[in-house]
Amino acid sequence: MSLEFRYRGKVVASRDIAFINQLIAENPNDSRWALSKKLCLAWNWVQPNGALRDMVCRGLMLELDRAGHIKLPAKKSNPHNPFINRNKPAKMKIDQTPIHTDLSKIQPLEFRQVRRTALEKLFNSLIEHYHYLGYCHPVGEQLKYIIFFQQRPIACLAWSSAPRHIGCRDRFIGWSAKSRKKHIHLMVYNTRFLLLPWVRVSCLASHILGQGQAAFS
Repeated sequence: MSLEFRYRGKVVASRDIAFINQLIAENPNDSRWALSKKLCLAWNWVQPNGALRDMVCRGLMLELDRAGHIKLPAKKSNPHNPFINRNKPAKMKIDQTPIHTDLSKIQPLEFRQVRRTALEKLFNSLIEHYHYLGYCHPVGEQLKYIIFFQQRPIACLAWSSAPRHIGCRDRFIGWSAKSRKKHIHLMVYNTRFLLLPWVRVSCLASHILGQGQAAFS
C-alpha cells in the first residue's frame, strides 16, 4: 500500500520511509541527531545558505516515529535549550540627548548589520526597552541593523525569513504553490522597526525604510 506523509512542505513516500528504516538499521549506535545529519546528507536536504535542515529533519523523524512508520533509538540525552527561560535583554546606557532637526542635517546615516557582532546586545536591549512589542528571539534566518548618526544609535531595523504561508500576501502576489516554494527564500519580513523616542526628525522613518529595503534590491 502506497503511503504519502507530509511534514512542513516535505512529502515523504513509502520508499523514503523504507530508506529511513534502513538507515536506522545500518547505524544502530547512532543518536537521533547523527541520524538526522546522515539523512539530510543522503537527501541533500539543505537550506538556501547550504546548511543542513537537520532540526526540521529531526522533527520529521519524530513524527514518523509517533505515527509508527519508523522506530527511532532511545534518546541519549536532553540537550540544554538556550531559548527556554531566556533572560530578557538588560537595559544599556546610551546618550539620550534629544535630536530635533531636519532630515538633511543628519545625513549620511550609517547602517550597521550587527547580527553576531558585539553590538547585537545593544540592538536587543533597545528593542526590549523602547519598542512596544519588546524583544523576542526571531525564528529562522535574520538580520539586525542599528542606524547611527555620528556614532549615536537613532533607530533599529530587523528582518527575518518570510513565513511560508500568508493568504492575503500570496493572493496579492498571485503565485502558484510551486512558485511560492521556489521563491519564498528571496522574501524578507520586517519584524521590528524602532525610532528611539528622543529622536524627532520629520520623514526619518520613511527614509530609513527606503534605505533598508534598497539594501535587498
